Amino acid sequence: MKVIRLVLGKLILLLNAVFSPKPQQRSTEEQQRIDKELESMSLYQFESCPFCVKVRRAAKKMNLPLETVDAKKPDNEQALINGGGKRKVPCLRIEDEAGDVTWMYESNDIIQYLEQRFA
Repeated sequence: MKVIRLVLGKLILLLNAVFSPKPQQRSTEEQQRIDKELESMSLYQFESCPFCVKVRRAAKKMNLPLETVDAKKPDNEQALINGGGKRKVPCLRIEDEAGDVTWMYESNDIIQYLEQRFA
């Protein structure tokens, strides 16, 4: 089973690289504003997880350079569990201006949130 997941994961990454979406074009000022807003967000993910790839592709299409955090690293995994309550990816960590943190799971919810906020 591990071999199958490894092969499928590499295939997903290859297809993602070959068929990568084109980023949305914005004015320099608008992109800088969005980049500033994204500094308070990070995406906890596994590189070859298909749902994580789905979120990364949507972010790339919207031209959102999200910080990605490898949830397989022990420190990052523990931060995900402590903050979000579960070891599940993708998970978008959102910190607001007051310093409150929201942990958003589910790829469709994350994409919908990003589209509503930035698209």
